[in-house]
Amino acid sequence: MAEGKRGAPKGNSNAKGHGRPSRSDEQQLIERLDKVINQDEVIGILYKLIAKGDMRAIQLYMNYRHGKPKETVSASHSFEGFNIKDALKFKR
Repeated sequence: MAEGKRGAPKGNSNAKGHGRPSRSDEQQLIERLDKVINQDEVIGILYKLIAKGDMRAIQLYMNYRHGKPKETVSASHSFEGFNIKDALKFKR
């Protein structure tokens, strides 16, 4: 790999440890977690955190329950003294 470059070597996007895990790896991890984590307990803990006013817990719940709000980009700019006609004048 070229010096200073990061990530998988060119042409080898599935190199071990790079990129997103395969679906089967993800499914195996989910199954392992489900064996040791009680979902009802997690929901109970989340409820307690929300009741205490924990903003991260509230945000987590709201994002999963109602979806993350769309991010917007403000495109308003002030162009004082700018005249489009002057910008389009070409020397002939």
